[in-house]
Amino acid sequence: MRELNRSMTSYFTLMSLFSHSGPHLVLFSLVATIFTMGLLGNAILLFLLHTDSRLHTPMYFLLSQLSLLDVGFPLVTIPKMAADFLQGEDSISFEGCAAQMFFLMLMGVSEGVLLSLMSYDRYVAVCHPLHYPMLMRRQVCLLMVGTSWLSGVLVASIQTSMTLQFPYCASRTVDHFFCELPALLKLSCTDTSAYELALSISGVLILLLPLSLIATSYSHVLGAILHMHVTEARHKAFTTCSSHITVVGLFYGAAVFMYMVPSTYHSPQQDNVVSLFYSLITPMLNPLIYSLRNREVQVALVKILGRAGFRSKR
Repeated sequence: MRELNRSMTSYFTLMSLFSHSGPHLVLFSLVATIFTMGLLGNAILLFLLHTDSRLHTPMYFLLSQLSLLDVGFPLVTIPKMAADFLQGEDSISFEGCAAQMFFLMLMGVSEGVLLSLMSYDRYVAVCHPLHYPMLMRRQVCLLMVGTSWLSGVLVASIQTSMTLQFPYCASRTVDHFFCELPALLKLSCTDTSAYELALSISGVLILLLPLSLIATSYSHVLGAILHMHVTEARHKAFTTCSSHITVVGLFYGAAVFMYMVPSTYHSPQQDNVVSLFYSLITPMLNPLIYSLRNREVQVALVKILGRAGFRSKR
């Protein structure tokens, strides 16, 4: 079947988000700027988390994995989209399309699981602070990170391999600016309704299980914060947790729209906007949210900038 796929469909045509008109050139420049800012912001955050010993805590270790995923997300889609626009091309090979699907699913599932585990970290820190060093020891953190990455690899491997078993002998034009599973299935010349139903059910489980853990964790965290008597402690706990809740809202809001709302209720153009949001805007916003809301990160950044300024004066 795979040989049939390759012989009948050796490439796909992707839908471009831009034309060479004036407004679209401005939009392309904006996307390129946001892409660069996102990579730079996450790279700086990773550097700070690695070099500053005060940030060598379980929360920031998990945050470093989030930044790593946020570096990978736009790298899978945006450079290809930009290259196609600049070169006037819009095709992608069968293998390239499969790779895009695999890595996007890997990072998407991994980030969803990681965000739920980060909420557990905040629950332990706020509700059980005396047991935090034991419950969030290094072995537990490594297990959490390994679970998030392995979940992504497992789901991406199964869904990508199953999707590629279908013959794609109809239109080769993917109604999307990158190879995403729902858009690709529409091109199959066989009935994929049963598989799409299975994907919807698995998608609900993949989204709802982490969301239920997040909701449970933060319901307990909110109750604990409201019962705190020390204003400074309450403010610090609320600031840290609100940063994470904001990131969760951005990620899961887009994911629920794409994978839980039936496709009949949103157009391909809306899908492109939402996909651009979670593959470009969210990775750029995450380091800003954490750096602007967390004093420890701000202090680490000022310290690094101070060192750089001192060296330049010398």
